[in-house]
Amino acid sequence: MSRKHRFMVVDDELIVRESLSAWLEQEGSVVSKAESGEEALKLMEQNFYDVLFVDIKMPGIGGFGLLQKVKELFPTTLVVIITAYGTVDHAVEALRLGANDFLVKPFDPEGLGLLVAKLLEHRRLVEETQYLRTEVTRYRGGLDEIIGSSPAMVELFETIREVAGSESSILILGETGTGKELIARAIHANSKRMGGPFVPINCGAIPESLIESEIFGYEKGSFTGAVRPKRGLIEVAEDGSLFLDEVGEITPKMQVDLLRVLQDKRFYRVGSVEPLRADFRLISATHQDLHKKIADGSFRQDFFYRINVISLRVPPLRERREDIPILAKHFVKRFAMETNRNVDSIDESAMKILVDYPWPGNVRELENVVERAVVTSRKRIITADAFAYLMPGVPCVPVTAAPRSLQDAEVAHIRSVLEESDWNISRAAKVLGVDRTTLHKKIRKHDLQPANPKNSDMTVPAK
Repeated sequence: MSRKHRFMVVDDELIVRESLSAWLEQEGSVVSKAESGEEALKLMEQNFYDVLFVDIKMPGIGGFGLLQKVKELFPTTLVVIITAYGTVDHAVEALRLGANDFLVKPFDPEGLGLLVAKLLEHRRLVEETQYLRTEVTRYRGGLDEIIGSSPAMVELFETIREVAGSESSILILGETGTGKELIARAIHANSKRMGGPFVPINCGAIPESLIESEIFGYEKGSFTGAVRPKRGLIEVAEDGSLFLDEVGEITPKMQVDLLRVLQDKRFYRVGSVEPLRADFRLISATHQDLHKKIADGSFRQDFFYRINVISLRVPPLRERREDIPILAKHFVKRFAMETNRNVDSIDESAMKILVDYPWPGNVRELENVVERAVVTSRKRIITADAFAYLMPGVPCVPVTAAPRSLQDAEVAHIRSVLEESDWNISRAAKVLGVDRTTLHKKIRKHDLQPANPKNSDMTVPAK
């Protein structure tokens, strides 16, 4: 492993602390010792620990009390209860309270070795799950959504298979909404590191003041609010892939810091002087022209060469229009199942609108357009009127992204109900459960306008 695992032995008996610590240190791990629960908690405020070995009976905070505190304050740390032969029932009770295993005195070296191996594997899975639980569904579904049989996509698939097995850094280029993260996940899933974590970082979404601590982690007390040490995403990506989405948004200082990591394979947590080894495969993506950013001085050329060992271009949807029917049918099937709607196809005239539309938001926009059509359709077959707003001369309602905030969700919902009601204010107000005056205020607040004012009873009261 590229980092040493950290253990703590908590027991009021000196011989137990020394003997167990000595065995663990022989395995190359870092071991701390505490003779009470209170001392253990103080040590945990200063350092991260993978596993605690805790005796049940101790003065002050006993084993059960410490177990509960650890699970509350440090939920990813594993706890093994140490028990004597006569207190196995207590160990079983500890398992019900959240302990991960128990160790019976006197220690059997062979059994202890098996236990530690099992715990470390569980530690890896727990750590990965903590950061990637919300990504699992997208990960499995996302690979299925790299859909296309056009020459451009066939060439891209072949390139992915060719480069996935290497350890070289990859830069994925493409417009917003083309599916660059799905490509990155496909590369990871077909690489030698497929068993490790895939850790995505949206470089444009993290404030400049926080990105250093998010990527590198920090030690306790390194800045105001750092009440306990935290691992950075580089550590989380160990043995896996680190994906820097929108890498063009990274500041020049962070470019220098990451360049050093890529060159030296080492990094430092914020506030630490102890180097940690970096073992990950870097995949980056951007919709920006990095050559222009290099020319204007906002992107370092040496960093560009380091992340751009291999480059892939994801074609925009308008360059592979033959894939639009396949994608649209896929999204209809998916959203009909997710929303329990009786919709199963798109008629020929409606499909022609989709194929002819330029798709500035690419696949992401198509996905949202089809989702909206499925949700609002009253028939099994989606007809052309569902996509009329995409036609030339008809104002287009932006649908390039799903709502991100409560206000965005409110605006999207009000707009949808108004359109379904043909902008009949009375009918829409009834559906929304508000009076006409309240609905008028919402429309004015969010500056909503009907696509065809002549077909609505829209008369906004004067401000």
